[in-house]
Order: sequence, then C-alpha cells, then structure tokens
Amino acid sequence: MKKLKQLFLANQFFYSLLGVATLFTFSFFVKGLLIVAWIVFWIWLAVLAFDFIVLFSGKGRIEITRIYPEKLSNGDENPMRLIVNSFYPFGTKVDILEEFPVQLQIRDKDFATSLPAFQRSEISFSLRPTQRGVYQFGRCMALVKRFGFFKRRFVTNQEQEIPCYPSYIQLRKYQLLATSNRLNELGIKRIRRIGSAMEFDHVREYVQGDDYRHMNWKASAKVKKLMVNQYEEEKSQPIYSFIDLGRAMRMPFNGLTLLDYSINAALVLSNATILKQDRAGLLTFSNDINAFIAAEKRNNQMHKISEALYQVSTKFEESEFGRLYSYANAHINKRSLIFVYTNFETLDSLRRQINYLSMLNRSHIIVVVVFKNVEIEDLAKSTPKKTIDIYNQVIAEKFIYEKQLIVQELIRNGFQTIYTAPENLTINSINKYLEIKARGLI
Repeated sequence: MKKLKQLFLANQFFYSLLGVATLFTFSFFVKGLLIVAWIVFWIWLAVLAFDFIVLFSGKGRIEITRIYPEKLSNGDENPMRLIVNSFYPFGTKVDILEEFPVQLQIRDKDFATSLPAFQRSEISFSLRPTQRGVYQFGRCMALVKRFGFFKRRFVTNQEQEIPCYPSYIQLRKYQLLATSNRLNELGIKRIRRIGSAMEFDHVREYVQGDDYRHMNWKASAKVKKLMVNQYEEEKSQPIYSFIDLGRAMRMPFNGLTLLDYSINAALVLSNATILKQDRAGLLTFSNDINAFIAAEKRNNQMHKISEALYQVSTKFEESEFGRLYSYANAHINKRSLIFVYTNFETLDSLRRQINYLSMLNRSHIIVVVVFKNVEIEDLAKSTPKKTIDIYNQVIAEKFIYEKQLIVQELIRNGFQTIYTAPENLTINSINKYLEIKARGLI
C-alpha cells in the first residue's frame, strides 16, 4: 500500500491507452484488425507490468541532497545545488520538484536529469530573493521513470528554513577590495589620496602621478632616486548611516524597495568604514527612533549592524526629522559623517524637513541620498505613439525637473548630496565616503 501511494501515471500512459482504444474502435469497421488490436493490447499490458515491476521491486531508490547556503543574500543571485543519487541498477530519468518559499512566487520551475545505473548528478541554479526574512523551503520530491508509463515518487527532504539577510555577497566583494586598499578603484571618480590626509605614514619611491609638493629631497639624495612622503587618512572617525523607514521608502525598483537598497549600501559602507580603521554606527527612524548603534570598530560591530538591519521594515507613517535631530543631538557628541538614506519626491516635502537637517549639519557632515526615479526617466526618453503618451512624458519631465530642484536646494543649503539610481547606491556611497575622507572634511 505504501508503494502504491508513490505511484503516478505519466502522460505517456494515457496517450498509449488512447491509441489502444482507437485501434479497437477501428476494428469494428475493418475486418482482421481486431486480432491486431488484441495483440497490441496484451503487449501494452506486458510493458506496463514490466515498467511497474522494475520501478517498485528491489531496493532501487533516488536520494536528493540539498546544498543550500546557511543564509540568503537579499537582492543577489544566490547559488544553489541539488545532488541526485541513483540506486537503481539501470538508467532512469528523474524529474525534481522543489517546493520554493512563498516569497519567491516560483510555480513553474522544475528540473530534469538522466542518471545511469548507480550514478549521481548535480543540478545547479540560482535564486534572487527580494525580501528579508525567513524563507521556508518545503519538501523536495523526485519522480523517477524507466519507460515513461509510470512515475515513482520519492520525498527525499524535509522542510528547511533559510534566513535572508542584507546583501552579504556585496559585502564580501567590497571587503576584499578594502582589505587590499583598492576601494578607490570602485568609484566613478578617481580620488587622489596622496597628501590630502593629515598623518605622515612612510617614505616610498615616486611613481608617475604623485604630487611633487610631497617630494622628499633628502631621502632622494641618499638613495639617488626620487622619493615621496606617503600620508594616511585620520582614523577612528565616526561614520553613521541614518536609514528612513517611512512610507516613502516603500517604492519598489527591480523587485527591491528603496529601503532594501539603502540597507545593502549601509551594510557595505559600514564594513568598509571599519576596514579603513574608522568607526561605524547605525540609526533607523520613522515617526520614532527604531534602532541605534553607537559608532565603534569592535570585532562584533558588523554582526550587531547586520542583525539590526535584518529586523527592520518599512512603515506607513510620515518620518519625523525633528525627533531624529533631537535624538542625534543627544546621543552623538563627536563630529561625525552621517549618510541619510531617505527619499524626497517633492520640493515641499524637503522644505518641511530641511530645517532639522540644517541644524544637524552645523555639528556634523550630512550626506543626503536622493534617489533617481529611473522608470520615470525611461518614460520621458521613450518615443510617444499616442496623444496620451505625450501627456505622460510631460508629467514625467515635471517629476524629473522637481528632483533636480531638490538636489539644487540641498546643495544650496550646504549638504553633501548623492543623486543616484537605486542600483548604483552602494558604489556611490563608498565613492562619497572616500571623497570626503580625501578632502579632509572630517
């Protein structure tokens, strides 16, 4: 009885049954065809019996092993693997059905492979989650067939839960470059750092492009080749990421919300900050302060920031920048570099909050992130085909113009500004951090 529950009829069974029935139907009209129909029928039954016996007799089975990561990286392609082992003494064809988490909304993805006797196969694929949280993978089933009339089901895995964290794949990528002191290669602008910092580090050989003002003539005379002084940036400076959790951050782009892009950028920036010997901190807010982590560069600082970012979600309330200023003024005493990840869609919304940001800018260096609406920009550049398309383009150009006014208003009030598409936020945040460090503004 247990094995019968594993039995499934394949499409080939019904097609062959239809063919046999059609043959019997024609035998009523064609003399001599009835004998042929009966011969085909008994051959068909024999093949069915043989297919059933080879699938269900003996110790033949299929086993599947999931090789999944311990956690998923939000917004990235996560590599996944399935190892399929055959214990049948003959070749089989196997269809793999994975019960994907409901967040992914994947209903049409299955895998097929052919396995020789007592062999294994590896199936590789990738998943791109777009929400943080716990992803529940259901059962993984294998449907094995020999001649194709019957399929035998093997349920090989129990349910598995995998948490989805902010983009740690990007984190590792930038961490490698920061460790090798090549973060400045990531920026859109190349920032020359020699001589722009405050502390002397060492003397090294001159290379083309070095500043002549930092030539060490005494050392050059001793070794008979050009030498320059190498300076390093000041360390242990506090760098904060302020992330807005208000309703404006719920806007989606390419499957991720603006909040998810901000979280990924803040995580990478915090890690780069610690690797550059500065102190990284975090504050999340909406109508109230959600979480605050003081700027430090301890070994567990990145773990604390990652756990805090894993928990946050957007809210539907209007963000209170006045409460943000009061809290930051009370808890951040040292002059800091603060990245404010928020979203202003209209000039009026900026003017309601700019006074609080200006007061905060008197004691700290504020970098305000303004997101480009790339979909509206694409609409404005498209070729109109109908009259309604022209009206839509005019409205889109109005929104783009208002975004430019927002950026100009921020610059006029003395703010550092990042005007970027959501997918370029991480690279532009690191670039702005390096630029401000190189200019010695903090």
